[in-house]
Amino acid sequence: MLLPNRSVSPQRALLSVAAQISLQLEAPRTVSETWSRLKEWRAANGFDQPVTFGWFQLALDMLYALGLVEFDGHTLRRTGRR
Repeated sequence: MLLPNRSVSPQRALLSVAAQISLQLEAPRTVSETWSRLKEWRAANGFDQPVTFGWFQLALDMLYALGLVEFDGHTLRRTGRR
C-alpha cells in the first residue's frame, strides 16, 4: 500500500500520491482545493489510474503523521521539514 506491489501500481502507491499532494501545496490551500488540483495535475501529467478521495485522505494522513504538512482547521500547508 505504501509502496508499489502486485496489487498497487506505482501511480497509486501512497508514497507516490503523497508526493503528488505535496507538489500541490506550494501555497496554503483548503483540502478541497488540494483535491481538485491533484486531480487536474494527475490528468495533465498522464496519470490515468484514478485515485479516490479515500486514497487521497490516506496519503494526506501519512504526510501529516510524518510532520510534512500541517492543518490549521481551514488550510493545509507544507511544514519546513523535508
